[in-house]
Amino acid sequence: MSRIVGVRFKKASQIYYFDPADMTFESGDDVIVETARGLALGKVAIPPKDIEPEQLSEPLKTVVRRAQAEDFEKQAEMREKEGSALAKCEELVAKFQLPMSPLAAEYSMDGTHLTIFFKAEKRVDFRTLLRELSSALKTRVELRQVGARDAAKLVGGMGRCGFGLCCASHLCKFEPISMKMARDQDLPLNPTNISGVCGRLLCCLAYENVQYRDMKQKLPAPGKSIKTRVGEAKVIGCNPLKETVLVQLESEATIELPVSEIELPDSDSPR
Repeated sequence: MSRIVGVRFKKASQIYYFDPADMTFESGDDVIVETARGLALGKVAIPPKDIEPEQLSEPLKTVVRRAQAEDFEKQAEMREKEGSALAKCEELVAKFQLPMSPLAAEYSMDGTHLTIFFKAEKRVDFRTLLRELSSALKTRVELRQVGARDAAKLVGGMGRCGFGLCCASHLCKFEPISMKMARDQDLPLNPTNISGVCGRLLCCLAYENVQYRDMKQKLPAPGKSIKTRVGEAKVIGCNPLKETVLVQLESEATIELPVSEIELPDSDSPR
C-alpha cells in the first residue's frame, strides 16, 4: 500500500496526491509541498490514507512541512506581483501584435517561476514575447494556452442563472456535455440559449440529465395512443418533472393527466 495525502491549490481545482512523509494532517490544513515548479502552498483536501500502488501514475512528491506565517506572507507578496506581471505581458502582446489574450499570472512561492495563461483561437508563435518577458521580469516564464472553459474558470464571472460560474466556484473537472442532454430536457436547441459565458454548452445541462432520462422512461413518447378515464387519446407532450402527459382526445380537446391515470395498449410500453 502507498500512503498519500490529497492537496488542492485553488478553490474548485484538481486534487493532487503527495507523500505525507509520516506527518499527520486533517482536512483544511495548510501545507507546503514540492512541485515541478518549486514549492507551493496548498490545502489538504484528503487526509492521509493508504491506496493501492497501481492507483498512482507517477512517483509522489513530498509534503515539506505545515505552512507557517512567513509562507502566507510570501504568497501574498507573490500575489501582488502577479498583477504587474500580467500587465507587462499585455503590454508586450500589444507591442508585437500577437493574436492572444493574457488571462492570469501565477508565481511560484519563491518567485523563480511565473506561469501566464492565455487564450487564442489558434497556435501562436510567442518566442519573442517569451524572451522579452523573461528579461523584463527577471524570472523563468511559462506561457500556457487554455481552452474556452478553462479561460472562464480562470477569470470567473456570473452565469445566466445569476450565480457565480460553476467552473470557478465548485466544479473540479469538466464533464462532457452534448446537445442530446438539452433535447432530453426539452430545452430550446438554439445554442445562444444553452451556452455559457465561455461559448460552450452549459455545464449545468449534466446536473439533472440522468433524472430526466430516468423519468422519461416512465412516460409514453409523443404520438403514442393511450387509454384514459375519458376515452382514447394521443400523447402530444409530457412533463417529466411533474410526471404528467398532455393528451389530445378524439374530440380534439387537450388535457394533462398524471402518468398513473393512463393506460398503454398491451403491445406498447413507455419509451
